[in-house]
Amino acid sequence: MEALLIAKYNYWIYIIIMMIGLYAMLAKNNLVKKVIGMGIFQTGIIIFYVSVGAKKDGNIPIVEHATSGHQAINILDYTNPLPHVLMLTAIVVSVGTLGVALAIALRIYNRYQSLEEDEILEQIND
Repeated sequence: MEALLIAKYNYWIYIIIMMIGLYAMLAKNNLVKKVIGMGIFQTGIIIFYVSVGAKKDGNIPIVEHATSGHQAINILDYTNPLPHVLMLTAIVVSVGTLGVALAIALRIYNRYQSLEEDEILEQIND
């Protein structure tokens, strides 16, 4: 059991990063801290998918030259680029999400003069 935990240490790191982000989103009352927690959570997920897509001793999936014979290509020798490409897209989306969330937090601060969730809710209910 201990050998399995040590062998999969990278998964424990992702879980810890994601739980830090989830804790910040759920437990903090400051809107900026919630947004930063969301960014940390997204980063943990992106790192997880990139590492899952990595392959030890894998080659890039480009066939260098065509052979005259009909040799089969062993796909197990190549790394799948799809997880990495999808995570590049996820990085762009997370940067956009972070920017929009911080812009909304700025507008909320300009309107209510606070970033604390409890104070904003009190002003809304009054």
